[in-house]
Amino acid sequence: MKTVRLGIVGLGAQGGAYAQFISEGKVKNMVIGAICDNDPVKKAVAAEKYPDVPFYDNYIEMLESGEVDAVVTCVPHYLHPEMGIDSLKRNIHALVEKPAGVYTKQVKELNEFAATKPELTYAIMFNQRTNPLYQKLKELIDNGIIGKIRRTNWIITTWWRPQGYYDQSEWRATWGGEGGGVLVNQAPHQIDLLQWICGMPKKVYSNVKYGYQRNIAVEDEVTAMFDYGNGATGVFITATHDIIGTDRFEILGDNGKIVVDDSKKITIKRLNKPEPEMNATMNMQDVMSIFMGGDTSDIYSTEEIVFESVWGGQHIAVLENFAANIIDGTPLIAPGSDGINGVALANAIHLSSWLGKEVELPIDEEVYLAELNKKIEEENKYPVRK
Repeated sequence: MKTVRLGIVGLGAQGGAYAQFISEGKVKNMVIGAICDNDPVKKAVAAEKYPDVPFYDNYIEMLESGEVDAVVTCVPHYLHPEMGIDSLKRNIHALVEKPAGVYTKQVKELNEFAATKPELTYAIMFNQRTNPLYQKLKELIDNGIIGKIRRTNWIITTWWRPQGYYDQSEWRATWGGEGGGVLVNQAPHQIDLLQWICGMPKKVYSNVKYGYQRNIAVEDEVTAMFDYGNGATGVFITATHDIIGTDRFEILGDNGKIVVDDSKKITIKRLNKPEPEMNATMNMQDVMSIFMGGDTSDIYSTEEIVFESVWGGQHIAVLENFAANIIDGTPLIAPGSDGINGVALANAIHLSSWLGKEVELPIDEEVYLAELNKKIEEENKYPVRK
């Protein structure tokens, strides 16, 4: 195989963007094999924009058509695991959109089934893993530039959404239709990056607001505290009602600190001596002379790295990497099995707030699902989940 025929399931904003990238020849070794959507309006859109591409209103029919080698699932979150399994069952490679699912029990089923099909490519659209800034940040942390991590702190509130955003679709911002709010819609990339770069915490305690500043059932404000189990701690804050917005990620280590501002600039402050050594050798007079306007170059050096990125380029990179893995086995940037980590962390944040206590990872999947189903039953719009 030299060219991957991709089936796009869902021709909404994301699926439409992928179709455009591929049709314009921006994705190496990939063409549109078929498009699937159950909305008649999307069928008309596809007929106009991609008249030579087969169109289906049933994704199973598309999978069995012989027109596609692989699929990308641009559909509501609950459907990702189901469609991933249905694709792999038919020996169709699967690129699952983020998040991998709504709750870990269903994602685990997808991962376990994918493991029985090692000859197939199973990936997830974590496009921020191709972002040069976050690749550099991971490299710095993996190489121990700032030593052992002591604390992480990410404030990511650049997700402002007006009420009209939530009102545009009945399923949006519902427990039964979407499975949550900012944690499952806007912030999954940051949740993935946090665990990809810094590791998974062992315990989570959260304060989550549901319908705090918007008329919705799900969360629009999150403050979560992490315990990494080795003394290190973390804080993760996100919201959809901050129109000014902040994106600042700090990682403190024994040998310095790294700060990421607006996902554009990395500032690295390297201590000249590890902090424990300074603590053991400096007196208060030394401290006062430095921090009362003195020269901090004796304490640390500073380096800044500024990045530029074009929207779409990172999505294209994941699509190309997906195709390359299918064609010649190029290692995946974001293996599909990794998707469960972000879902587990989001589930833990939800569950802590629902139970009003700190929870340990891995959480009890059955307890989480029972609590989620309580929310779905209260809405009385969708069937409970299994």
